[in-house]
Amino acid sequence: MFNTSEINKMDTKTHLEETADAQFLAYGREVGSLLSNNSAESWKAELWTMFGGYIVALKDFGHAPELCNTYFSFKELLEFFEKVERIRLGETEGA
Repeated sequence: MFNTSEINKMDTKTHLEETADAQFLAYGREVGSLLSNNSAESWKAELWTMFGGYIVALKDFGHAPELCNTYFSFKELLEFFEKVERIRLGETEGA
């Protein structure tokens, strides 16, 4: 059994770094899994299709006060896939 004075002396900084590394690796695996189905370029094309459909449908939906937020979320997704593609090509600078 540990007493509280031993636990308080423990250096947990390395454990936090290991946890962050594990989390980054898990993110990487998820991105890899996502991109194993389609390329980053394909995902970008699909995003344009979805966003274009949304814009066209706005005629039927009417006013969309959240359009600005939707646009910036869309833009961030496109930038994400552009960065992923640069990383895949080995162009990590500026990624």
